[in-house]
Amino acid sequence: QVQLVESGGGLVQAGGSLRLSCAASGIMFTFGVMGWYRQAPGNQRELVAEITRGGSTKYGDSVNGRFTISGDNGKNTVTLQMNNLKPEDAAVYYCNARGVRISGPYDYWGQGTQVTVSS
Repeated sequence: QVQLVESGGGLVQAGGSLRLSCAASGIMFTFGVMGWYRQAPGNQRELVAEITRGGSTKYGDSVNGRFTISGDNGKNTVTLQMNNLKPEDAAVYYCNARGVRISGPYDYWGQGTQVTVSS
């Protein structure tokens, strides 16, 4: 059974930094894309950042320039370095892994980790 386990969330003051990590278990292949999404109360889940197996990255407009995603394909891990955090970054952050295999598409989610930013 595939599991994505996030760590690193918490409380930080505005302007501070946090580092989120996600590690996969129960997987015997390299994910096509790993990334982070977030969801604040009353809002839809939105893309924060993602990285492909080849190393290409994509960021949400609101975090571009402040957040950096990195990954280790061999270990199926992904890290999100969040700098200059703002109160509007507060949300539950979810790790995601998706792609397509011969057996069909897959799309896995972690349980989420809370990020709180105080003003």
